[in-house]
Amino acid sequence: MTQDRVPEIPESDQPEKLSRKDFLTSQGSKHAMSRFIVFDVETPNRSNSRMSAIGISVVENGRITQDYFSYVNPEQHFDAFNTSLTGIDAGTVSGAPTFAGLWQKIEPLFSSGILVAHNAQFDMGVLKKCLRDYRITWKPSVPYCCTVQMGRLVLPDLPSRSLDALCSYYGIDLDHHKADSDSRAAAEILIRYINAGLRVSDCAKEYFF
Repeated sequence: MTQDRVPEIPESDQPEKLSRKDFLTSQGSKHAMSRFIVFDVETPNRSNSRMSAIGISVVENGRITQDYFSYVNPEQHFDAFNTSLTGIDAGTVSGAPTFAGLWQKIEPLFSSGILVAHNAQFDMGVLKKCLRDYRITWKPSVPYCCTVQMGRLVLPDLPSRSLDALCSYYGIDLDHHKADSDSRAAAEILIRYINAGLRVSDCAKEYFF
């Protein structure tokens, strides 16, 4: 889930003392060498403390090299709103792993690069709550980037940087509120930023667990 659930990150949360020109370079391709783990989560209810699905797309050298998707048994109830938005209910996840079981599979991916999400504070927050609730110790902090915030640097005149709006602008296919489609779309947007000359690794902030 992305734009419809939370407002865009306030301007005050952008990296300080850096202007658009500080992030852009005419030789953007040389900054595509980092590894980015682009992910999106869906949640079962308004508490936003568990996942019901996760999509992951890995971007390396300016292209998508891997996609991963899984439903997740949140071991919580489903709100009607969330089910209506995502199409996921208790029956959908009845045979899916819990977050604790899934984490054993995806942790190597999450530890292998800079995390990226659209409205990243939301998805990072869900990840943090899941790690906390399942008493899983990971890293004290990790680098992450937000495609909404980066969009303000690359496309300062675009009226909206919602996932829908960015996909429409770039001509990217999107089945919104489906974790695999959302993560893939965010990865495609990230690649467009890289091709525009954005030094993505310079946009990274630390998220503390």
